[in-house]
Formats: sequence, C-alpha cells, structure tokens
Amino acid sequence: MELNKIHNVYFVGIGGIGMSALARYFKFIGKNVAGYDRTPTHLTDELKAEDIHIHFEDRLELIALPFLNKENTLVVVTPAVPKEHMQWNYFLDNGFEVKKRAEVLGIITKDTYCFAVAGTHGKTTTSSILGHVLYESGVDVTAFLGGIVENYNSNLIGSGKTVTVVEADEFDRSFLHLHPDMACITSMDADHLDIYGDTASIEATFREFADKVEDKKHMFITNGLPLEGVTVGVNGGDFSAENIRIVDGWYVFDVKTPTESIKDLKFGLPGHHNLTNALLALAMASTYGVASGDIAKALETFKGVKRRFSYQIKKPGLVYIDDYAHHPTEINAVHQAVSELYPDKKVLAVFQPHLFSRTRDFADGFAKSLSAFENIVLLDIYPARELPMEGITSQWLLEKMDNPNKKLVSKTDLIPLLKMSDANVIITIGAGDIGEMVPEIKKVLDEKN
Repeated sequence: MELNKIHNVYFVGIGGIGMSALARYFKFIGKNVAGYDRTPTHLTDELKAEDIHIHFEDRLELIALPFLNKENTLVVVTPAVPKEHMQWNYFLDNGFEVKKRAEVLGIITKDTYCFAVAGTHGKTTTSSILGHVLYESGVDVTAFLGGIVENYNSNLIGSGKTVTVVEADEFDRSFLHLHPDMACITSMDADHLDIYGDTASIEATFREFADKVEDKKHMFITNGLPLEGVTVGVNGGDFSAENIRIVDGWYVFDVKTPTESIKDLKFGLPGHHNLTNALLALAMASTYGVASGDIAKALETFKGVKRRFSYQIKKPGLVYIDDYAHHPTEINAVHQAVSELYPDKKVLAVFQPHLFSRTRDFADGFAKSLSAFENIVLLDIYPARELPMEGITSQWLLEKMDNPNKKLVSKTDLIPLLKMSDANVIITIGAGDIGEMVPEIKKVLDEKN
C-alpha cells in the first residue's frame, strides 16, 4: 500500500487513544479523515473540534460519499470492534484496503528511524518522555502516543519526516507489524490472557519483538527481564539511576551510563516506576546521540501524561490524583508513589476494574494490591469489549480483599460518597469510563475544599 495514493482515511473506532493519534497525523498531512465510534468522549469532542467528522451509529448511510471510493480510501480498524460490526463488514466485503492500527504504523514508520517502546506497563509514559526529549532536542521526530501529553495537550508530538516514536502494543500481537531500529521493553508481566492464554506465550511474543532489533546495543530492557540487551534500572544496570532524593516534590538523581556520569537530573513524575521510564528514555536518546545537557533540560520540563498519576487538585489540605492503572503491578506502583509522597495523609482510592477476563485472571493480585490502600472503594467492572461472565463481579472481588475499610458503590453514588469523605488524598484508578468522570469529581472536590 502506498500512502501517497490514499486520499481518504476512515477509522472504525476513531475515539481510541492510539487510533486518534493516527487520525490527527493523517489530518495533519492533508488527508480527508472521518470515522465511527461507539460513544462520544472528550477525545472525540477534540477530534471534531479539529474538523474531523465523527458519528456514533453503526449505519452504512452515515459513511460520507468520498470514503466509499475504494481506489483511494484506507480503512483503519481497532481490534476492539465486534465481528458483527456492519461498517467494518461492508468494507471487508467490498474489497477495501482495511488495516489494523499497528499495520498502518508499520507502514508509516518503515522508511523512518523508528524508536519502539514495548511493555505491559509504562510504555505510554516512556514513549511520551522519549518523544518530548527528542522533540525538545531538535530531532526531526513524530511521536505516536497512547496518551495525552500535558506539554502538548495531544497524543501526537512533532511533525518530523525522518524519525518516529511509537508505542509497541502487545495486545493482539500488534507490535510484530513494526520495524524498530531502536527499542525498549519496560516489563513483561502477564496480561491480555484472553488473547495469549498463558504467561509463557506472552514472554515468547516479547522475545519475537525483541528479535526485530538486530543490534542488541539498541535494545534496552528494564533490569531483571530475561532478555538480551542494555539493562536499565534504579540502583543497578548499564544505565543506573543513583543517589536518588526528593527535593521540593522533585526527584533529583544521578545517572551512571556506560560512558559517563550525569549529575543532579531533575524529574517531576513520582514513583520509582516513573524514574525507570525516564531512565529508559534517557538511555535511548543518549545512544541515538542526543547531548546529556539537552536530555536533562527536557526531563525537567516534562509535565506528564493525562491519567498517569495526573494531579487534578494539589492543595495543602486536599490532593486528587487520577491514574489509568488497570493491572495489579500498576496499582502497586501507584501505591508506592502515594506512600512515598504522602506518608501521613488519609488516602482514599477508587478503583474501576477493566474487563471481566482481566478481573478473573488477576483477582488475587487485585485483591492484594487494592487492600494496601488505607481506604478502598470499588466500582462495577467496566466491560469494554466483553460480555459479562458468570460469577465475575466487583462484589466477588471485594470479598477477596483483606481490608476492613472497603466498599462497593455504583457510579451514581460515587460523587455523594466523595463529598462526604474526609480523606486528604483521593485517587481514581482504572482504564474504563471512570476517566470521563474526572472533571465532575474535580469540580465537586474543589467546591468542598
């Protein structure tokens, strides 16, 4: 497929975070862009404001005429779309060029120098830091991201033609479509067991991805992963963060690299997992040839990614943090950061489980990680692409939790509960539609403080 012959790009599932970055890219380079999604969100509102037509009903007559010309139309589909989707089936049955998001990213990045960031946790933050570092350092880069970066209020950084940064998504083995010149793997925890079946299959697929990078000096791995490459870690590894301290809410630390020692770097995102993310981005940028001074300046100015330990309120008497965590390991990382920053404050965490299958597969891990919070509120499971599973409910998960201060509430009862809470630190956690509630929660909490 030659992109220069494509005039129209139609997205089935345009509101997804990765899909919307591609939509913005194609709009930016002058293509005619439109699409379908199931429900309106803040993200679809933003795309519509950028003059991208979106509709929310699966009806063929809503596809505008230009997109029915199969000679110059590309259709991009998300793996989350159900098999019976009418528009998707119309495009398939009538011989259109239909590609998954990862396949399109593979085509776009094939003729560029491609940085690929993989891992079951941390890839959005790591790729966002890397994209920011390269862009701020004058590299001719475009970064396609799985989150909205606060510095740019976008999931697309830059408009470069020669260098790309992409998230290498393991879901549905999508990252095997990419052509990385340099890559990192942040983590290989079990996840997406509805796709893979077991941990061994996930690890085998990550090894297959790692094998795409022939020069192992350009393959970076978090310390402890059973892979060949340059190791990166907090207090250990070929690139190592050392002498770590917290000064006025900032991490200040030194980095030992294979060739030098960089002193007194400043980074504003809390949690040791974020230090590791920053270190992976530093290692890749440094190896590519970006000067240490430029990396240091960019790390200090990185503001974070929305829904990744994202401060909504930060006042002396009240802190409200929102986070996308949807796996026990990620929830543990949130707890570590909160405990480090607010050791003497009363904490209330609100968690919305994401997917029945994930809740089933990691129930004991969820129960343990959530029980670590002083006070925990559970919402009902967000189904996303799944149908309910018998016996797999938030009540079932709640009963597994070893914490006297636990409660199950409906979404409609959450706001009144938060109004009454005397917690100093409130955290909303989850990958479902709890993110859509954040503005209302922030407003209510702001009013009571």
